Amino acid sequence: MSYSIAEAARRSGLSIDTLRYYERIKLVAPPARDAAGRRVYSDDDLAWLEFLTKLRTTGMPIRMMREYAQLRQAGDAGVARRRAILVEQRHSVAGRIAELQACLDVLDYKIDNYDRICARIPGAVREEISA
Repeated sequence: MSYSIAEAARRSGLSIDTLRYYERIKLVAPPARDAAGRRVYSDDDLAWLEFLTKLRTTGMPIRMMREYAQLRQAGDAGVARRRAILVEQRHSVAGRIAELQACLDVLDYKIDNYDRICARIPGAVREEISA
């Protein structure tokens, strides 16, 4: 399948400007062009954009994403360094998850404490906020 830049943006969740920016900084290879010279994205392009979005969500800096993209274009010659980049990022993400888990534990403790207090107060009603 092939997709226009607008459809690629919609499917990837990225803006058209972001797609052009990623192309300009060489995070993505220039996509194919149709007969009218318009960008045409493939399923492989969209899969790569999805992976880049995951890397961004993990907090990976653009400079590391650029290095990873360059190594990807080099093929198997860059596989060891690509792996090292991902292992380093995984370590960073695991640390952030642990930090967030500690915060969640504190919130749970406080909520449980307030539940106990409310249970002792006659007529107290717990206020719930829906997400």
